Amino acid sequence: MDNKPKPAAARPQQRGAARNESKDQHRINTQIRAREVRLVGDNVEQGVYSIQEALRMADELELDLIEISPNAEPPVCKILDYQKYLYQQKKRQKEQKAKAAKVVVKEIRFGPQTDDHDYNFKLKHAMEFLKEGAKVKAYVFFKGRSILFKEQGEVLLLRFVNDLEEYGKAENMPVLEGKRMIIMITPKKK
Repeated sequence: MDNKPKPAAARPQQRGAARNESKDQHRINTQIRAREVRLVGDNVEQGVYSIQEALRMADELELDLIEISPNAEPPVCKILDYQKYLYQQKKRQKEQKAKAAKVVVKEIRFGPQTDDHDYNFKLKHAMEFLKEGAKVKAYVFFKGRSILFKEQGEVLLLRFVNDLEEYGKAENMPVLEGKRMIIMITPKKK
């Protein structure tokens, strides 16, 4: 076997770099390789045209022929200003990102023998969190020998979920993970 490094031309192109370029790039004007294209859009009569005819129409309007859907048969194209098209796509992606639900999880920690005053204080905070639309992760932390009071921790969490019934509901029953007994509460839809 020959262990000499390959010349740059013989090396395969890096996948990540090629993918980034093709993600943003659309074929425009003379880069479109199909013989026929389907034109769609507001400023043209929709239908299947030869590539020469479509390029001529785009040239008359002083706009670009942009390949929107290259995998269709024949490829779907629009006649638009290419820079404006890219701007609109970025704007649309930004809006979708803003609309995406951001889930906030707030944690509330109890000890197995939490007294009523502390319990009510934490309950009030949990109500506020659920009203704001955040999930609440309530857990009882067992320190040292307090693991003997697993039943008390479970009763405490079930009471907590029951008191928050009008604001949210439990995703599951309390689960013991190591030294913590955890329960997740999701806010009710308005």
